[in-house]
Amino acid sequence: MNPPATTPPDRDEPHHQDDVQDSLREVQVLLARQKRVETLVHRQDMPRHELVENLVHKQHLAELQQKLEGMHSADIAYILEALPLDERLLVWDLVKAECDGDVLLEVSDAVRESLIESMAPSELVAAAEQLDTDELADLAPDLPDGVLADVFRSLPPEEREELRAVMSYEEDTVGALMDFDMVTVREDVALDVVLRYLRRFDELPDHTDQLFVVDRDDCLQGVLPLNVLLVKAPETEVSAVMHKEILTLEADDKAEVAAQAFERYDLVSAAVVDMHRKLVGRVTVNAVVDYIREEAEADQLAQAGLIEEEDIFAPVIDSVKNRWAWLAVNLVTAFIASRVIGAFEGSIEKLVALAALMPIVAGIGGNAGNQTITMIVRAIAMGLVEPDAERRLLKKEFGVALINGLIWGGLLGLVAWWLYDDMRLGVVMTAAMILNLLVAAGVGVLIPMTLQKLGRDPAMGASVMITAVTDSGGFLIFLGLATIFLI
Repeated sequence: MNPPATTPPDRDEPHHQDDVQDSLREVQVLLARQKRVETLVHRQDMPRHELVENLVHKQHLAELQQKLEGMHSADIAYILEALPLDERLLVWDLVKAECDGDVLLEVSDAVRESLIESMAPSELVAAAEQLDTDELADLAPDLPDGVLADVFRSLPPEEREELRAVMSYEEDTVGALMDFDMVTVREDVALDVVLRYLRRFDELPDHTDQLFVVDRDDCLQGVLPLNVLLVKAPETEVSAVMHKEILTLEADDKAEVAAQAFERYDLVSAAVVDMHRKLVGRVTVNAVVDYIREEAEADQLAQAGLIEEEDIFAPVIDSVKNRWAWLAVNLVTAFIASRVIGAFEGSIEKLVALAALMPIVAGIGGNAGNQTITMIVRAIAMGLVEPDAERRLLKKEFGVALINGLIWGGLLGLVAWWLYDDMRLGVVMTAAMILNLLVAAGVGVLIPMTLQKLGRDPAMGASVMITAVTDSGGFLIFLGLATIFLI
């Protein structure tokens, strides 16, 4: 059996979301009051003005610090993300040094960067030393090289090797998610021996739902669920009750494979083994949930054309850099759409109704395309769609587009006929709607599938591209049909 792991320090309990919101408001009130009072004191002409000003400042800082004490690191991170940069750094200075590492892990990447820039190298080393190996691996890419070297030197040899191992894996692999804090037992011991062994721990590692059964070479033989351990007779051997048919992961597996397995089988933890089935670590549900959340946020940003996560209070120039690329693409596509309209100026002048109706065709097409692309991106993320499914998906989405086009295009055609007393205009409206929905369906499937084949994020700029195609395509189809049949 492995010796007990060092017990991490106790962490304060997380609060209900409403309580966190209340805490944020209280911190904001304290900060606002501090500014008002210190501004008034600064303007007063009194003896020992500087001393009074310092006392008032320290009093307010003490109130803020008292408010932060006892808060969970995730709640502190939430408050820091909701504050402008100057107030964020003021509050960050008041956070207890022993909480720095945990808070840095909880904040978003963009906010973490601003906090790390404000810290001295010695503070960063101290914060990193508080973390477990797997947590340190998450923080390491954001640390300055000199600080990271100092952290490496401060670690015991075993933890240093573990950190190197975790950092050697790509960000989206199981190896990057795994941790080394787990309990292993032998299969030839009795359950009462296992129970006595567990009592040597101050507490078990987080999300321990099973013990890993290994041989003398640390090769995985099976798992012993805790619920089995607690109800079976104490004299029973581990080999008699352990589960041998278990799901295992390899460190080089894609993280999305682990996410799908955890979702499908409702796992709490899973073993990570090498090619010789030697146990090298485990993946827990909290790491998988964090990965899923981060991927979902990245997809949302990518669909909107944002390059990376953005600090809401980031400097203007940083936000401009993050947003300019897809805005430039959007500008080009909008110019193309305007030139399409410009090519039919004569038709619009002869039949003004076209100007009123053409945004409807483009808008409905854009909405339908976004629905299709959202469904395809979600299916790809869940591993439900392989690259060779493109033809089947196109056939299905074309069918959906055709039916929707006939229903809603027909309805809009009737409305256009009634409004402008022109049956031909109604027919053109219906035909344009059907064709643009077919275009939207095709592009909604092809964009993410093509990006997947190229090894890119299927959601990258999806919204921008689908809107561009359906706008230009909708205008071209509608105005082109109108020019041919009505002008």
